Amino acid sequence: MFHIDIIGYLAALLTTFSFLVQAIQSWRTRDLSGISVGMYSMFTLGVGLWLIYGIVIESWPLIVTNALTFLFALSILLMKLKQMSK
Repeated sequence: MFHIDIIGYLAALLTTFSFLVQAIQSWRTRDLSGISVGMYSMFTLGVGLWLIYGIVIESWPLIVTNALTFLFALSILLMKLKQMSK
């Protein structure tokens, strides 16, 4: 089981921090022209639901990774919505 856990943790780290890379790029450049509001809305909602699921089943790997991903994705979504309202 140990090897499977390593794969799961590595997958969680890579997918979570890929959104950190996007958030940093978005914060620095303020260029959100390629960001889809529909995709980021659905993705952020989906990650929020994964977070709730992780809380309900008390799975710390799900809670931590989805909480971080939710924050990163939400920050990008909010920047895009703010940009669109100008």
